[in-house]
Amino acid sequence: METEQLFNSYANGYNLVSQAISGLSEEEISYKPAPDSWSIHEIIIHLADSDIVGIHRMKKVLAETDPLLTAYDQDLWANNTHYARLDYKQHLALFKLLRESFVSLLGHVTENDLLRTGIHSEAGKLTLKQLLENYIKHVSTHVQQIERVKQAYSSNM
Repeated sequence: METEQLFNSYANGYNLVSQAISGLSEEEISYKPAPDSWSIHEIIIHLADSDIVGIHRMKKVLAETDPLLTAYDQDLWANNTHYARLDYKQHLALFKLLRESFVSLLGHVTENDLLRTGIHSEAGKLTLKQLLENYIKHVSTHVQQIERVKQAYSSNM
């Protein structure tokens, strides 16, 4: 993926999520297709948390030499921080702000910066470019999940 396209795809993450949830009722947002699956509410909060972690990782790669990038257990975060009780609208706004603030930083990132690396505790050595690609794919994966939850809701109503 070309650099400009990479940055634009990353920047578009919030719009993809916003479009996917546009017009949904609170009932649809809170619907869980199965007891062990996430609601759209929880997916939105996860996306904000993931971007907090992701931006931290990417800034470490930009600022440090081969920094350690630690993994986290998303299910523990969701369960132990009680995603279902949190304000998803606040987290959606946070997700938007996180994306916008990092896109601003990306405006100063060079081709050489994209080759800088960090050492992920599970995935091994990753470049900044790979991290950006991962966070683009991450949003896409969860937008597809949102679509599946919406379909499950429609099928059960």
